[in-house]
Amino acid sequence: MRHVLVTGGAGFIGSHLVDRLLNEGWRVTVVDNFDPFYEPATKRRNVEAHCHNKNFTLVDADIRDFAMLRSNLAGDYEVIVHLAAKAGVRPSIQDPTAYQEVNVVGTQNLLELAKSWDVEQFIFASSSSVYGVNPNVPWRETDHVLLPISPYASTKVSGELTGHVYSHLYGIRFIALRFFTVYGPRQRPDLAIHKFAKLMLDAEPVPVYGDGSARRDYTYIADIVQGIRMAMEYRGSFYEVINLGNNRTVSILEMIRALEEVSGISAKVSIQSEQPGDAPQTYADVSKAKALLGYEPKTDFRRGLREFFDWLTNQSAIPNRPEVTAALTG
Repeated sequence: MRHVLVTGGAGFIGSHLVDRLLNEGWRVTVVDNFDPFYEPATKRRNVEAHCHNKNFTLVDADIRDFAMLRSNLAGDYEVIVHLAAKAGVRPSIQDPTAYQEVNVVGTQNLLELAKSWDVEQFIFASSSSVYGVNPNVPWRETDHVLLPISPYASTKVSGELTGHVYSHLYGIRFIALRFFTVYGPRQRPDLAIHKFAKLMLDAEPVPVYGDGSARRDYTYIADIVQGIRMAMEYRGSFYEVINLGNNRTVSILEMIRALEEVSGISAKVSIQSEQPGDAPQTYADVSKAKALLGYEPKTDFRRGLREFFDWLTNQSAIPNRPEVTAALTG
């Protein structure tokens, strides 16, 4: 049975990947420290369905703690999918040191373990934020000038470069996937779609920073998971950086209007001053992903929004249940 290690596997993207891998018959080990960046009980609920699955192992550990990782993990992994990170552009400006410790040192630790375990394939979750203020759109992996404008983005650039070192020196196939604004069920509550939808449900003002013309390449979670799965099977060169996006952009105001359509609720928009670290747009060229992986995003934005909103309204009716935490920690 194929065995995969997924760091951050209880989070938004990770839990969807874990669902799929277990359904495909993989043996899955998840490392997650349930960081309180948002409610840990939410992340535990993401994986609660698997707590009695013999092919699922959950290790509550911090990727900064190399000794703990080495002593608690089996090491017999065909692939490591490294999704764990401190997330968020704006919070990274407030606490850049913590982002360096988790995202840079943590990634180094996972690569050291991959080297010692002779893991052949390492998938790294990078970010569209590495492009920063690059004016040439759509963004291509061949754009050699990366202009990150937040500490978070700089840590992702560092991860990509460290991966190249380990690929070159130790023959680890390292695939960095630059995710573009992922949305869908289980999305983090700090991200715009989730935050705006919740405010609309609560009849609260929706803050729009700037004039609302900033554009994002929103990519549905199922398309991202498909891209990760394809990268796990890639057997080409030993180092690649690949965009995973939707190849379409939507402005913030257009996103709010679409949310109004799927929810039937009118948003009370409150215009605010622009925030430091926010890029004016993100826009992925996905031709490399199509050529190397066969990646083809399929989810229409409004259909994806409806899936998200249906999940959110159902989720809002589910209380945090102590027995879930007990099952996943005991």
